[in-house]
Amino acid sequence: MRIIDRYISRQVITTALFAVAVLSLVLVLGNVLKKLLDLLVNHDAPLQVILTFIAYIIPFSLTFTIPWGFLTAVLLVFGRLSAENELIALRSNGVSVPRICIPVFFLSIVSVAICFWINVDVAPKAEEQMKAAVYQMATSNPLALFGADQPIDQFPGELIYVEKKNGPKLENILMYQLNDHGQATMMVHAKTGKLTVDLKDKQQIILHLNDATYEQHDSAKPDNSMLIHEGIKMEQTDLAISLKELYEKNKRERRPSQMTLSELLQDEMHPPTNAGALSVIKTEANKRFSLALASFAFCLIGVPLAITAHRKETSIGFMFSLVVAFVYFFFIVMVDDVAGNPKFHPELLIWMPNVIFISLGAYLFFRMSRR
Repeated sequence: MRIIDRYISRQVITTALFAVAVLSLVLVLGNVLKKLLDLLVNHDAPLQVILTFIAYIIPFSLTFTIPWGFLTAVLLVFGRLSAENELIALRSNGVSVPRICIPVFFLSIVSVAICFWINVDVAPKAEEQMKAAVYQMATSNPLALFGADQPIDQFPGELIYVEKKNGPKLENILMYQLNDHGQATMMVHAKTGKLTVDLKDKQQIILHLNDATYEQHDSAKPDNSMLIHEGIKMEQTDLAISLKELYEKNKRERRPSQMTLSELLQDEMHPPTNAGALSVIKTEANKRFSLALASFAFCLIGVPLAITAHRKETSIGFMFSLVVAFVYFFFIVMVDDVAGNPKFHPELLIWMPNVIFISLGAYLFFRMSRR
């Protein structure tokens, strides 16, 4: 039996590692980096920054690709064993399907443990470091944050748009000063401008504007168009953008996804007064456990599905894994969308994919083992 266990385990591990690598590179990192690289390249970020972002994104991607890759491995390996009648040969020699699956279920538990460690500790810290990398880029090379033809919203209370950029020289600049509610209190349009940086004394970026036009909103009623003062023009003016406020924003604002499990549980013990914020924290904490259990749920439903399909083609296995993983993760995304609405009890809904998949997988596995 040890030979059979090693044979099954070796095939599953090898296929799972390959599947995780492919999925992380092509499906997850490909989609994330498509947006991230566009942001970094347009902002003239150095290669070192891009590689740093890639390193911090990998733990987050493994949260999804490890269970998905394990599912793919189970479907491919057991689909081939079934199609080539190796399972029939083993069963005719008195080896039952549950006994054949023992090493696979053991590997699924190992996968659950690895995913749990990543979910509760590694991925949140990586996301926190990725946010810190943005601040580091801003303080070491603030000009890199000013890209062309896209909004710049990293600075607290500021929203900036630049049509063209050539080094520190800018063209067609729109700058909005926002209040605490995100409403515009002042708008400035300038034909040209230039950026200078003061990193030693005042820790700020100076935006030198030429041919600037101001539009001042009423501070009490910024949305009231009747109270807007227009047509204020200046040939040259300077606007300061504080980097200290960016540092304070980076230090103060932490999303639940950037907190370790111990920090989330601590927040539950001292809950915020906002019911929606508390619901988000509870949902995030439960999601860490739920996503870690995905490997076991996928294993339980993948084995009978592969054996029943009786196909050894790799494309069929990938198709089945795509369908199963899409249904599972789509439900997780849907629950995330209502995480701030406590009336839906998202902290309980986040467990539904595991309940459904484990129940269905147990039924299919039991029925298959009795044949």
